[in-house]
Amino acid sequence: MLIAEVQQAEALAWDKSGGLLPATVQDAFDGRVLMQAWMNRGALVRSLESGRVTFWSRSRKELWTKGETSGHYLTLHSIHADCDRDSLLVLAIPQGPTCHLGTDSCFGDPAAVTPGLAFLAQLDTLVAQRQQDRPDGSYTTQLFDAGLRRIAQKVGEEGVEVALAAATGSEEDVCNESADLLYHLLVLLRSRGLPFSRVIATLKQRH
Repeated sequence: MLIAEVQQAEALAWDKSGGLLPATVQDAFDGRVLMQAWMNRGALVRSLESGRVTFWSRSRKELWTKGETSGHYLTLHSIHADCDRDSLLVLAIPQGPTCHLGTDSCFGDPAAVTPGLAFLAQLDTLVAQRQQDRPDGSYTTQLFDAGLRRIAQKVGEEGVEVALAAATGSEEDVCNESADLLYHLLVLLRSRGLPFSRVIATLKQRH
């Protein structure tokens, strides 16, 4: 059940757990599990109306919007109820670390809660950070400093390397060259001002 409107909040099974439902927050782009908290009707309504994920604090007995102190808001993408309508899956875009300890996820090591393919999204974020900060000694910095033409040339070279490895190389060669191609493609996209999510959206439209 996609909860797209405030009126749909009343269709949930609030009475099962004293007016509260567990809400698991997942990164809307890369699928990482970010945190778990509780929502009551008021928290759900405020989340839908404000576009910022809001919860009910059982200790303080009040609504709290994630990020209202730190500035690390969770921008709401969508909210879904499970088949029994007694738990919620919240898809959101984090504006900074989610955990109060300063980590991306409240569940510890990001690698442990990141689906395999979502690593590409994390790498894309890192590439974007390198483009902005240009740290010394970074190969990514060197590529951005070299300019779009050089980056495009590298993508072409790596594409040829993948084809050659597939035709005559080992499985390890194919994996290594493919990794090089994907990395340089992310740099190319960022050099054109395009996040990897745009490519994913195009693939989804075609599907």
